Amino acid sequence: MVLRNAVHKDLYADSVALMRVAARLAEPPGVETISLVMGTPANRDVLARSGLLTSPGHDAGPNDLLVAVRGEPDAVDTALALVIDALSGPGEGPGAGPEAGADAGPPVRSLAGAPAGASLAMISTPGPYAAAEALKALRLGMHAFVFSDHVPIEQEVLLKREAARRGLLVMGPDCGTAVIGGIPLGFANEVRAGCVGLVGASGTGLQQVSSLLHSLGSGVSHVIGTGSRDVSADVGGPTMRAGLDALAADPATEVIVLVSKPPAPHVAGQLLRHAGALGKPVVACFLGTDGTAPAPAGVTLAPTLSEAARSAASLAVGGALPPGEELPKLPAPAPPRRLLRALYAGGTFAHEAALLLGPALGDITRTAPPPVPGAAPRLPDRHLVLDLGDDEFTAGRPHPMIDPTVRTAYLRAALADPRSAAVVLDVVIGHGAAPDPAAALAEALAEAPDDSPPVIAFVVGTDDDPQGLTAQQRILRDAGAYVVDSSTTAARACAELLSIDGDLTLASAAPGSAAASSSRIGETA
Repeated sequence: MVLRNAVHKDLYADSVALMRVAARLAEPPGVETISLVMGTPANRDVLARSGLLTSPGHDAGPNDLLVAVRGEPDAVDTALALVIDALSGPGEGPGAGPEAGADAGPPVRSLAGAPAGASLAMISTPGPYAAAEALKALRLGMHAFVFSDHVPIEQEVLLKREAARRGLLVMGPDCGTAVIGGIPLGFANEVRAGCVGLVGASGTGLQQVSSLLHSLGSGVSHVIGTGSRDVSADVGGPTMRAGLDALAADPATEVIVLVSKPPAPHVAGQLLRHAGALGKPVVACFLGTDGTAPAPAGVTLAPTLSEAARSAASLAVGGALPPGEELPKLPAPAPPRRLLRALYAGGTFAHEAALLLGPALGDITRTAPPPVPGAAPRLPDRHLVLDLGDDEFTAGRPHPMIDPTVRTAYLRAALADPRSAAVVLDVVIGHGAAPDPAAALAEALAEAPDDSPPVIAFVVGTDDDPQGLTAQQRILRDAGAYVVDSSTTAARACAELLSIDGDLTLASAAPGSAAASSSRIGETA
């Protein structure tokens, strides 16, 4: 095995393009690990901590492309030689789905070259430069979708103040998902046009709710991402508040949905009061917040992503929906099988699962030792709910929504572990995601022992996505997985299978909400 770095001076590519190319170049035999990043101090530090930085990489600057490859010598040399050609291929960039082709045309690389009348700028630069580019966009009268992360929080606050002063939106920093007027940005799905508008601080949460609305026959007017820190105490929720106002003023939007992991308590209160004054029905899904306090008039509190979608769809059609999907009948585990292994690519799904499963299963851990090259992952002797998109698992590697390598290793370990009683997997499709994410998981399932634990999987997306919802579900079913409709159903199925109390009530909704009294294990919202 060898480790080599290469530095390409003054060559920029955005992070999604780099992750997609890294995933492609990691496929040939002999390549153990490959990472493509811009040579910022933060990225060099990540590579150093991951044991992937050599002397050439130390000298990379923020405008330089830094490539690190570990593997067999010939395979490493080949990967390094293919980097530039791979980056020149079609369809690389945030929002570029598997179907993107040469006819898409070159992207605008400078705001100075933006066409007259452009109303939105998509910014994906190294974090230290993103705020300056976003400020340029605002001064040119454009909303800003800031895909970049590692932007100082003080700069985020200043950007959002400037946006509010100009009557514009700053979506981000670290905003992964939006659909504006039917145009997907970042990681997003092809959803039917309709009357439900969403605003949220959770990319995969927005994808789940918008895709479920599509499956329920409803549709979406706009999906406005805020960035993960928008609803923190330090930032205060300005983009979520501005998004609410924009959707309230939009004649195509009749119902509004808020989606987020727990906002700061005072921010949540302010946002709910603001939502109640809009004059349009609002469904608020703030995962993990106290749902027992009464909601303002006009606001429905939904404790789960599935219930948020069903509540919004019900409001949109003006009536009740058919019953939700029943839980699958899973084989009862026999000793020594007793532990859950939930292996998520989407952090919001891991958060929702931990909330739903905590009362049912008791002791749950959210951490596991990161993978060691050449060794199978070690799993704890506890129930495990893991976000494999977390920084500790993506350091020097593409996100699991793009490259399944790390998650597949954990899946094989879980299937081989005699303690495993159930395994949960999410598959996120759509723009920006891998072209066939179910296939790699299905390969691991096909190799599993005959007595391996049941695998519960759900696919986030629609049949209009390039990968196709039905096609991805079929691949998983054919490999032996139990496929359910949502993250919520998957968590409830595990709770029913492994609960320490078979009559336990899960995540009760707020009194008077559409989801109230429909959350006992075995029931569907």
